[in-house]
Amino acid sequence: MTEPSKVIHVRNVGHEISENDLLQLFQPFGVITKLVMLRAKNQALLQMQDIPSAINALQFYTNVQPSIRGRNVYVQFSSHQELTTVDQNAQGRGDEPNRILLVTIHHMLYPITVEVLHQVFSPYGFVEKIVTFQKSAGFQALIQYQSRQSAISARTSLQGRNIYDGCCQLDIQFSNLDELQVNYNNERSRDFTNPNLPSEQKSRSSQPGYGDAGSMYALQAGGARAVAFPQMANAAAIAAAFGGGLPPGISGTNDRCTVLVSNLNPEKIDEDKLFNLFSLYGNILRIKLLRNKPDHALVEMGDGFQAELAVHFLKGAALFGKRLEVNFSKHPSITQGTDTHDYMNSNLNRFNRNAAKNYRYCCSPTKMIHLSSLPQDVTEEEIAKHLEEHGPIVNTKVFEMNGKKQALVLFENEEQATEALVCKHAGSLAGSVIRISFSQLQEI
Repeated sequence: MTEPSKVIHVRNVGHEISENDLLQLFQPFGVITKLVMLRAKNQALLQMQDIPSAINALQFYTNVQPSIRGRNVYVQFSSHQELTTVDQNAQGRGDEPNRILLVTIHHMLYPITVEVLHQVFSPYGFVEKIVTFQKSAGFQALIQYQSRQSAISARTSLQGRNIYDGCCQLDIQFSNLDELQVNYNNERSRDFTNPNLPSEQKSRSSQPGYGDAGSMYALQAGGARAVAFPQMANAAAIAAAFGGGLPPGISGTNDRCTVLVSNLNPEKIDEDKLFNLFSLYGNILRIKLLRNKPDHALVEMGDGFQAELAVHFLKGAALFGKRLEVNFSKHPSITQGTDTHDYMNSNLNRFNRNAAKNYRYCCSPTKMIHLSSLPQDVTEEEIAKHLEEHGPIVNTKVFEMNGKKQALVLFENEEQATEALVCKHAGSLAGSVIRISFSQLQEI
């Protein structure tokens, strides 16, 4: 029998299983300090903080078959007592000290920005530059200190710790880069030694490709490919959100802006509820309920890409006991009239600001909703009472980010969460106008 070790060997790890899936499987048993995915072998190595944590995990899964996304996985102690193999990123050299750190964020429940990372890492020395990007391993950042000793101190103190309680775990390696090149100061990159850099690219990108092909900085430098879809007014935000690529199933070539929605529940639906749902995928110009077909509506989006997102993510969504049919309309736009509601100048349109961030959060309806702009003294009980008319609430969590109260609420099914969103987004709770969106988290 293999000797107990804090390193756990996981087998039958299919390509559909992510690092976050494995983290969620083992985090209830203690802090995870290292995770290496062996994709070629459908295996993974996971290191707990100590041996008792690993023993507790394996004892539990001796009696309960661990399963991820419908696939059984098999766990055992590794023959390694300490995990020294590192994920061979182009930027990672592992244990050789350097003033640049490669940081991977595991179990990222909440958004991580340059400001958040600077707040976490600056106590250990002067941080010169930060670049963040998305890779197959997850959300990552390169952090350049003024001195190598500062980087060593930060790695020693922060490795394996969480930025927020119970989530956003730091996995820190030394980088093999000698100098970071930062061309833009924004929420994704920052040069603290040069505050005069522009906030976004004007024509072409010369930012070095720190990520892989899916990185937001891996855009081709020249010509029409500097942004992915030049026919769209928000092409730069789209490129930044999806790293020059697009979500599966999205072509990016659609130019039809108006969507036809059918199989609505005419007794419960109205224009504002449709706005609350469709505005998750783009700005809304106009909405019209068809009086001669009470279960039909037209929704005019800001551009063809936003309309394509809405059709892709909302087709078949359940709302008020119906399954929505969402398709492109033959009408290029909605004409003004007494039955038309105009939202062009609404300050509730989400994509006028932080468009790239909002594109990244686009998804089909989920059981979990995220609430923001909450009263500072709000409680979980008050939130549950505010939403419980839409269905049984499985769990609620209130947290604070950047000094502002936010919450996650988990319903039993997607339809209940969708109903809560369309009915309560932009509504009032204790005097505050709250904002609601879907969360892609599976559990709280």
